[in-house]
Amino acid sequence: MAKIAFIGLGHMGGGMAPNLAKAGHEVRAFDLVPEAVVRAKEGGCSTAASAADAVNNADVVITMLPAAQHVRGVYENDVAPNAKAGALLIDCSTIDVDSAREVGEKLKAQGFEFVDAPVSGGIAAAASGNLTLMVGGTDAEFEKAKPFLEPMAKAVIHAGQLGAGQAAKICNNMILGATMVATCEAFVLAQKLGLDPKVFFDISSKASGQSWSMTSYAPVPGVGPDTPADHDYEGGFAAALMLKDLKLAADAAGSVGAYTPMGAEAEELYQRFVDRGGGGKDFSGIIKMLDDSWKVPTE
Repeated sequence: MAKIAFIGLGHMGGGMAPNLAKAGHEVRAFDLVPEAVVRAKEGGCSTAASAADAVNNADVVITMLPAAQHVRGVYENDVAPNAKAGALLIDCSTIDVDSAREVGEKLKAQGFEFVDAPVSGGIAAAASGNLTLMVGGTDAEFEKAKPFLEPMAKAVIHAGQLGAGQAAKICNNMILGATMVATCEAFVLAQKLGLDPKVFFDISSKASGQSWSMTSYAPVPGVGPDTPADHDYEGGFAAALMLKDLKLAADAAGSVGAYTPMGAEAEELYQRFVDRGGGGKDFSGIIKMLDDSWKVPTE
């Protein structure tokens, strides 16, 4: 079993780190939020006083951080000066492709091994070890990282070279953002046309309108599996984070000249939802903005 440093214990990382401990690894966890560290300890991790302390003598360092600036800062200021030579570094954050490549190439030049491994699946999947991880790196680095990713995942897929994990993640989430908007629009229209939401779900989830947003994450309560819609759109994947990912996709599209009108429209709608106070709600809560009978909280 390995010594693993896990930095970043938010909604996703807080579920991921304990699964590594359950797999028998020695996990030293750190987050700037003390309550998150306490929860990691309750999940079987040991705790560190700082990110630098966590990585000391670790065989593997895993990070799950909010944005590219945090990834750059942690690896430059905490990991590179304190991790042991040759340590395997795995960044599970969702950031832009260029930043992933720049950070990884710099660290590899310093003698470390590095892969980008963003995740998909949401909070429940993080807690249950059923994430999908898409990994960017060499074949050898992927094979070395895979055993440390498998305890957190239902699928670990090699997307390609460094940065390819991030490319796959932002493309995937552009699909998710756009299909969720379309699913929400369809539910609103169906209800206004007099269809019972459960009946519409039963039909569409078995017809050509089927998608993950419909069958696994329905945006209305009382139909299909339990989702954030059944809990006033709390928990799940925050709309502000979906907006972040859609902006990453838009920036990536601009950098390579790709025309992504549906992605751009989804970004505009989520921007409007966040601006009206919905950023902390699950991203499926955008249905309430599309339904004019609902007012987005302003707090």
